[in-house]
Amino acid sequence: MNATTTDPRGTPATPASPDPRLDGRPLKRVAFDAEQIAARVRELGAEITAAYPDENLLVLGLLKGSFIFLSDLVRQINRPLQVDFLVASSYGDATVSSGVVRLVYDPETVLEGKHILLVEDIVDSGRTLNRLMDLLRERRPKSLEICALLHKHIATELRYPAKFVGFDAPHEFLVGYGLDHAEDFRHLPYIASLQ
Repeated sequence: MNATTTDPRGTPATPASPDPRLDGRPLKRVAFDAEQIAARVRELGAEITAAYPDENLLVLGLLKGSFIFLSDLVRQINRPLQVDFLVASSYGDATVSSGVVRLVYDPETVLEGKHILLVEDIVDSGRTLNRLMDLLRERRPKSLEICALLHKHIATELRYPAKFVGFDAPHEFLVGYGLDHAEDFRHLPYIASLQ
């Protein structure tokens, strides 16, 4: 993206020129630009560092959506840690969660007795997180918390609150910085809604 226009409040709006990574797909608006994301990830890293001062921390990324966020986040956490991943599927080609959570990959790391921070790209319906948190609690970690880049605050079914949240998300279908539509647009350095 070459440039972004802003509205009178300074909120990122639509790109000033087309982004070739979009393959001609028009954006409705940029919700969070790369600079905003980087600044907030630094803040989250400091918050997490302070919250886990001295014990075994496992940062567990929920793939595929969290991979860029997790990669940036762990480099901002100033303490020893381990990283592993879970893979769950609940969207397919749709823009709304199907509600059917399918676990594709289970972490290889021993979870018992560790502080686990589950990293998620976005909290919307809460169905996937409920399923994963139930599964992880069965492994008897010392503690289990959620870190979400985005939170839509519409998860009426979510039984586990996110301890760390990057941004309150608009009620739009968002792509970029790991978030996709049918596997496209994950590589955008900003977060945007499509037309």
